Amino acid sequence: MARISFDDLLSIGAHFGHVVRKWNPNFQPYVLMEKNGVHIINLEETLKNLERALHFITDVISRNGEILFVGTKKQAKDIIQQEADRCGMFYVVERWLGGTLTNFSTIKKSIKRLQLLEKEGSSIYENLTKKELQMLNRERIKLSDQHRGIKDMRRLPDAVVIVDAFFESIAIKEANLLEIPVIAIVDSNTDPRKIDYPIPANDDSIRTIQLIISTLTDAVIEARTKDDAVEDIKLDSEQSDSKEDKSEIKKEQLSEETKIETAAEELAVNTEEFDSTTEKTAKKKSVKTKTTLGTDSEEKKTKGNKDSQKKPAVIEEEEN
Repeated sequence: MARISFDDLLSIGAHFGHVVRKWNPNFQPYVLMEKNGVHIINLEETLKNLERALHFITDVISRNGEILFVGTKKQAKDIIQQEADRCGMFYVVERWLGGTLTNFSTIKKSIKRLQLLEKEGSSIYENLTKKELQMLNRERIKLSDQHRGIKDMRRLPDAVVIVDAFFESIAIKEANLLEIPVIAIVDSNTDPRKIDYPIPANDDSIRTIQLIISTLTDAVIEARTKDDAVEDIKLDSEQSDSKEDKSEIKKEQLSEETKIETAAEELAVNTEEFDSTTEKTAKKKSVKTKTTLGTDSEEKKTKGNKDSQKKPAVIEEEEN
């Protein structure tokens, strides 16, 4: 988180308040002394309150919150727009429209009208006279000036950062009604009790506004980068987990394949053994049949020889 030193604030004149006769008595806790009819702001209180505001901003951004920057006075317009664009937040630098927060539904309708007018080839421009086209162009320019910083804001902000709380009193009232936290640079002519995170400083000094707003913007950017880093770590861990799961699944598949292969090999071996045993048994049967046939033929021959030997003896007996 960016740090601001006491000397930084002192060198840019952040300690100068308003003339004594214009001060607000509720600002007393932040007044260090009175010198030449001007109140001197206690910069120690400025640093302490700025640190609180920075911690609050980091907490809002860590919860994916949105911040609205408001600065419609001449000294703050360019700074607010530049810093809000740098951190990707919303801003109001033209006149604060009454109901921007409390009547946000009407503001959204006006933004939709602006988007319709800015859309090229829209049917709204068909069959119109030259005067009617000029009127629509004027309306488009007016709406774009009023809503250029909040054109993409879809919901109410989670916090509002304001330059010169006295000048932007309407915005502070609306934020208080909706209980939206307010961070504001307050001078000695402002009541700090209406603000959740007051930063006492010289709100008329361009360098003071630049330093404080840029510090708040740096906090927003830093909190976002931290969140992105955490998300990247989560994604990496999820990817590594998915890779591990895939590797385990592959291992299981390989083990199943090896099991199937071994089972197939065992089956092939068993079939080969079975075939060999059947062949052996068949050979044995054929040998047995051959031996039995041979013995039968030999028996028949022996019987025939015996019969042939008996017949001449019978014949000789008959002749006698």
